[in-house]
Amino acid sequence: MWPANKKIRVMVIDDSILARKLIVDGLSRNPRIEVVGTGFNAKDALAKVGQLKPDVITSDIEMPGMSGIDFLKELLPRYPLPVILVSSLNLRVFDALSAGAVDFVRKPEPGKNEAFIAGLTQKVISAAGAKVRSSSAALTQPGGLTAALLGAKPAMDRVIIGLGASTGGTEATLEVLKRLPADIPGMLIVQHMPVGFTQMYAERLNRLCQMEVREAKHGDEVRRGLALLAPADYQMRIVRSGSRYTVACVQGAEKVSGHRPSVDALFFSMAEQVRCKMIGIIMTGMGRDGADGLLQMRKAGAYTIGQDKESSVVYGMPMVAYNIGAVQIQASCENIASVLLRQLNQIQ
Repeated sequence: MWPANKKIRVMVIDDSILARKLIVDGLSRNPRIEVVGTGFNAKDALAKVGQLKPDVITSDIEMPGMSGIDFLKELLPRYPLPVILVSSLNLRVFDALSAGAVDFVRKPEPGKNEAFIAGLTQKVISAAGAKVRSSSAALTQPGGLTAALLGAKPAMDRVIIGLGASTGGTEATLEVLKRLPADIPGMLIVQHMPVGFTQMYAERLNRLCQMEVREAKHGDEVRRGLALLAPADYQMRIVRSGSRYTVACVQGAEKVSGHRPSVDALFFSMAEQVRCKMIGIIMTGMGRDGADGLLQMRKAGAYTIGQDKESSVVYGMPMVAYNIGAVQIQASCENIASVLLRQLNQIQ
């Protein structure tokens, strides 16, 4: 947690004069933030960062000369600083997150500058003091526990898995999913993300993981071998009809715990609706979204897992969940899949 009496020193990088001014003026309105300098491109920023000593950097991805991704590869080995990406609707944002950026916001649409600044300000505050992790490890192939799990189909038909994450979660969730088999029990995932990016993120997970992953649509059935990602600006909840489970996705629904989609909204619905075995996983992120819902899941009989402090980019959501007794076991980002698979193997 960043000290309340210490200002967050921010450096703003963008090749557009208008964009730099918008971000600088907007962030400077927050009393917790001090903009200490700007860069008109990546090379300019690299030359200044050692002198400016920022705590957080905001950076465009598409810049002349050196892209934001190449900038991260040059910057982070020398200065392991939290970087917030300011991106258009572009698949390259996930490559930049893989290269070490901690979070991103979508560039503002016309007339939505205030909402953009509010979102960016919140993410800068979240990122201050965040742990900057190295790029993801290579894809783990099935073996050991995973191979053993493939034969446990009857058990897996009686399990539903819920997973929630925020800041740092795009790569953390990938770290978990890529270690799981194609025949995994039905999974429901909430990742806080700007509108327009959840479909691209689901497609990326689908390419890199063994199970099918896609953005959820209202009425989708929860089934083995499928992970459904809550669409941005929708609340996703699970609905039971006899022994069949589907998802309800409602656009523009009321925010829960300050978010839409909300991890709490999903987890509360699982605690209320699911009558088979269930597992809840809460991962890196600021705040407490998902903590109360996970506690209700545990009270309803779920097995619950929380990401540990050492591997969390921001140890907020999993910390609160652990402190209120919602988490049965903590594990590193890289080990959550193993913990999950061991538990699944015990469900017979």
